Amino acid sequence: MAFNPFRLFLFGLTAVLGEIQAQDTISYTGATLVNVDYHHGQLNPVIGVHNVQTLRVSRDNKETGYDWTYNHAPMLAYWNNTFYLNYLSNPVGEHIPPGQTLLQTSADGNSWSKPKVIFPPYKIPDGTTKKDYPGEAKDLYAVMHQRMGFFVSKNNRLLTLGFYGIALDAKDDPNDGNGIGRVVREVYKNGTLGPIYFIRHNASWKQKSEYPLYSTSMDKEFIAACDELLSNKLMTQQWVEEADRNDPIVSLKGEYKAFSYYHLPDGRVVGLWKNALTSVSTDNGKTWLYKPKRAPGFVNSNAKIWGQKTSDGKYATVYNPSEFRWPLALSVSDNGLDYKNLLLVNGEITSMRYGGNYKSYGPQYVRGIEEGNGAPPDGKLWLTYSMNKEDIWVSSVPIPVKEKAERHANDNFAEMLDGKELDSWNIYSPLLACVKIEKSPEGEKVLSLQDSDPFDYAKSERVIPASKHLQAEISVTPEQNSNGLLDIEFQDAKGAAGIRLSFDSTGVFRAKAGYRNKTLMRYEGNREYKIVVKLNTETRLYTVAVNGKNTGNNILFAPLESVERIVFRTGDIRRFPNADTPTDQMYDLKNAEKLDKKARYRIRSLKTSSF
Repeated sequence: MAFNPFRLFLFGLTAVLGEIQAQDTISYTGATLVNVDYHHGQLNPVIGVHNVQTLRVSRDNKETGYDWTYNHAPMLAYWNNTFYLNYLSNPVGEHIPPGQTLLQTSADGNSWSKPKVIFPPYKIPDGTTKKDYPGEAKDLYAVMHQRMGFFVSKNNRLLTLGFYGIALDAKDDPNDGNGIGRVVREVYKNGTLGPIYFIRHNASWKQKSEYPLYSTSMDKEFIAACDELLSNKLMTQQWVEEADRNDPIVSLKGEYKAFSYYHLPDGRVVGLWKNALTSVSTDNGKTWLYKPKRAPGFVNSNAKIWGQKTSDGKYATVYNPSEFRWPLALSVSDNGLDYKNLLLVNGEITSMRYGGNYKSYGPQYVRGIEEGNGAPPDGKLWLTYSMNKEDIWVSSVPIPVKEKAERHANDNFAEMLDGKELDSWNIYSPLLACVKIEKSPEGEKVLSLQDSDPFDYAKSERVIPASKHLQAEISVTPEQNSNGLLDIEFQDAKGAAGIRLSFDSTGVFRAKAGYRNKTLMRYEGNREYKIVVKLNTETRLYTVAVNGKNTGNNILFAPLESVERIVFRTGDIRRFPNADTPTDQMYDLKNAEKLDKKARYRIRSLKTSSF
């Protein structure tokens, strides 16, 4: 046979492609995809997720002491029996100086301290310029845009970090390698903070710095902790965007953003970047086996993706599985490579009260607790993220991850173990519309939903076994009848409702009946209502009895195959924004600082059964 160079080329190409095909990489092989017409994507929720707001900003400065309305990129650590959360902040929008980084703490992950500044605004000397970008600094401050927040050293020192970048205008990139540098300070066990130092400057920064280099510290253990961090290639890989483009401290150079990673049992490291790029390292990040490529089957745009090993020995990735920054979802893998399901963590989008540069809608930029940065004793997967680049949230995800209820609800909160009452409940709890267990005026434990937030609502939901024939017994006491709203919805697995009962602001207890609402009865404040709902999804009929009195027959306003969730919500359902809503909202909402008169609803019990 005559020599054929083209055939040789094809043979070589086939071998190369086969080698790439054989490389280990994470992949998603599940069949579930999101529907972005719904904020929850029509995903089944992970049972028992608690979404809690840690920061709600306001320009009137009352809640936090800070009136800056761009807050984003939170990071999380657990150390000294305490959660630590830092996030960056600008007055109005992304890349619009000045910038600063703040810190919040919590003993339990539910109640959070007011934020305090840990890295204050940094004045850029007038006349400062950037290579290959027009303009020069005049009365300009740095912005912060770090991808790493914490490091716990082997000598048990907690370091918190930030990065001072330069944005000469609203479209300039502070992470172009031409910033000032990365700062570090120690968090002490008594809650105080050590001095601010630079741990590394950008090579382009030739001017005198406001803070000294870490190596000038008189604390040798602090220096040792910083040196340990600098020698850890997985830690410094997170610095690639802000660092000099040829900085030798970063192993993998290029446009690889928002790095996270986890170890496999054999010691290999799985790396994850924005756009679901992935690679594998066999030497703890010194080198990578292949140029990062998109993980097969994963849907993810330019928001962060988080991956970690969970306390049950499995693995989780958490991200926005769409071209938008909603919903926030989770996928589980047994071996750290093959991901087969997709479940909901947070499917809410509150109103963006304040417009600003590059402010995107949705729960986004999720981060968990990095390897080595602590393990909460509850074994849960703890996450933090921003909502609309405005407010800060945390989510706790029970491990092992479950999506199907094994038994019906039989929840009388007064009789349940302290601290365990909401283990089977999903909650969405803004600071001004909170969900919690508390004592009623009679002294018994109840599930309380209270709301004074005109832009958000409290929400609790109970996943139950799929039921075509269902009886639900609910005991609820509205504390008022002249303001507020409590919707009680019966939903299927995808979050579609077929029954909606409402205690409205006019003293009417009503049911949604197609386009209209049907009055069932009038109600009084501070009176307990024992509601019994019996439904049949096959006939689409249901009845509602209140305090022993039947209010008549009704028909589901939308067909359901079965009911799998019962939802309590203190506000109307939201459908804004949607896939066609322009991003970068540049306007503020009217009366953004105004609060509603507080409404409170006490749920004493919920019991469900099939018939």
